[in-house]
Amino acid sequence: MSHTRETWPIAAAMLQFPAVSRTGQRVQDADGETWSDAFTQIRETGFDRVEINDNWLRVGDLPPGRLDELSDAGRAAGVVLGSVCVVRSSIIDPVDGLANLAYSHRTLEAAARLGADVLSIGFHRPLTAEQRERLWFWTAQGEIDEPDDVENWQRAVDRVGELGRHAADLGLELTLEMYEDTYLGTAASSVRLVTEVGLDNVGLNPDVGNLVRLHRPIDDWVETLHATLPHANYWHVKNYARDEDPSTGLYTAVPTPLELGVINYRHAVRDAVAYGFRGTFVCEHYGGDGLGVAAMNRDYLRRVLPAEAPPVERPTRASSAPTATEEMVS
Repeated sequence: MSHTRETWPIAAAMLQFPAVSRTGQRVQDADGETWSDAFTQIRETGFDRVEINDNWLRVGDLPPGRLDELSDAGRAAGVVLGSVCVVRSSIIDPVDGLANLAYSHRTLEAAARLGADVLSIGFHRPLTAEQRERLWFWTAQGEIDEPDDVENWQRAVDRVGELGRHAADLGLELTLEMYEDTYLGTAASSVRLVTEVGLDNVGLNPDVGNLVRLHRPIDDWVETLHATLPHANYWHVKNYARDEDPSTGLYTAVPTPLELGVINYRHAVRDAVAYGFRGTFVCEHYGGDGLGVAAMNRDYLRRVLPAEAPPVERPTRASSAPTATEEMVS
């Protein structure tokens, strides 16, 4: 598929929309007018595409009639419900893994009914009590996937493969979101996982912002993207201002617009396109007017994208990554 910088699919995330209204009503139980109001706010900031995040609305738990009502709400607001994101419902959770797997299958079916083309999942689990108490939840330690647990690793490969095959039957892409301390927490582990799954419709969501924001030593974001971008089929983009002083053990990060943070998205985006990335960008931002900042980020992306990206034949997931371009490290 060929895109120009004007037509490239760029979606708004719904992180800034609460799952419960000020009056105590769950968005899950709300009428179509309530959903349409959220979509209209997004449209009024200039977005024509939305990622439905299940922190806001669990489409996998909606009956068919309600899914059609959701589609109507998006259509009325003038936005495409192009993708669905499942978060904190790890399919290898030691307690709820099987239930989360069943929920992910239902969400695939729901996404197809909505006309979406991508489902994003990850292995991150619900926030801990300490994380919920922090201003920024990533400053407290979350749950960890033990890297040396061979049985659990194989469970991850098998269950992602199961979901990937279901997605392919529905004509959908499945994307795996990078997140710290999970089997998608490093470049090497993420690439190994998607390669072992070995399905052409299963790729990576190289959300390196999830790693850059950690208040501890991190891998070089440039090298992380070099390794993961050739396998990317979808991309949550956000940025952080980061400071490090290893001599004192000080590591800090706070959200910033894409243009101002430590990740150089001008180079990263062009490098991704050179690798063959043709997926959707999803603009995320934590804090303040997240939707307003996301709109700024969308406009920035349109400026830094190449004028036109020619069609490419993407390699299979099992193929080796190409050598990184020099532009990104210059």
